[in-house]
Amino acid sequence: MNKLINSADGKNRMQYILILAALVIIIAGINLAQSVVVLFLVSIFLALLGTPGVLWLKEKHIPSGISVFLVMSVMVIIILLIGAQIGTSISSFSDELPELQIKIREQIHELRLTLKHRGIAVTEKFFLEYVNPEAVMKLTAGLLTGLSSLLSDLLLILLTVTFILLEVSSFPVKVRKILGDPTQAFPLFTKFVVDMKRYMVIKTSINLVTGILIGLWMYILGVQFPILWGFLAFILHYIPNIGSVICAVPPALFALVEMGLGSSLLVIAGNIFVGFIIGSVIEPRVMGRQLGLSTLVVFLSLIFWGSLLGLVGAILSIPLTMTMKFAFENNENTKWISVLLGSEKYIDSPSPIKRRKK
Repeated sequence: MNKLINSADGKNRMQYILILAALVIIIAGINLAQSVVVLFLVSIFLALLGTPGVLWLKEKHIPSGISVFLVMSVMVIIILLIGAQIGTSISSFSDELPELQIKIREQIHELRLTLKHRGIAVTEKFFLEYVNPEAVMKLTAGLLTGLSSLLSDLLLILLTVTFILLEVSSFPVKVRKILGDPTQAFPLFTKFVVDMKRYMVIKTSINLVTGILIGLWMYILGVQFPILWGFLAFILHYIPNIGSVICAVPPALFALVEMGLGSSLLVIAGNIFVGFIIGSVIEPRVMGRQLGLSTLVVFLSLIFWGSLLGLVGAILSIPLTMTMKFAFENNENTKWISVLLGSEKYIDSPSPIKRRKK
């Protein structure tokens, strides 16, 4: 009897070791193929945004090919218009970066002398290594350059999105054919896809409003490159918890160097106000129920996906984690992982598997 128990324990341990090893290999593979994975994820993201339009046109009895063509045409026009404006702003910002860095060094030197006259001895090395605004501006320029580099793959991304949209309506039919049951329904998977699509569309719409408000505030204050700062707010507000804070730092530093402390504080105040109204008042009401992820998991997923896939991973950290949670939730052997990922409010609620059995 003891031998059987030990044998079963040994098999379970070996199974866990194999699963862990497989995960390590998968993560390493994703990291090595980062550029391809990022391109594919961006394509899926755009496809999710375009799917409601395609399905709506098909409901109006417009053929699938024409529906996809119309949606893709609108998408291409929007991307080209935004890309032209943002590209010009990024180019101008990059050109002014060296002069901006010189001004930052001059202001650091003046601040150090002011503190020294008041009896506070602070070395210039402290500002350049520990409180380094120059590095923040360099990081911002690198971030914007990385985003603009996606435009070099724009044709491939748009082709991928087109093919995904063409397959949207036929995918369930193909799955039913594989399963050999033409009447097979997928209520859980369908609900998950609908929720994911709803999240991405609503989140994008909210971020667009946020970016417009931030851009208008920068324009009213007279801060240079208002379109650029609005676009940065639009992108970074996809990042949960800290995105709204990060997007306020570069324009605040820029305003501090170019316009003074008062304008910088107004930039920060505007970002905090918009972030609070959008994130704490409007977004919860529009989104409805919560995502079902714990706060710790949201933060850790941001770190994990961000380190694995860069900025795109950080932006899509919530949808990627929600996908993992759905996969774990619908397997009896991994359901406990889904419980760990979930919010405390959903612990006592029945799982989708139990609801399906009922």
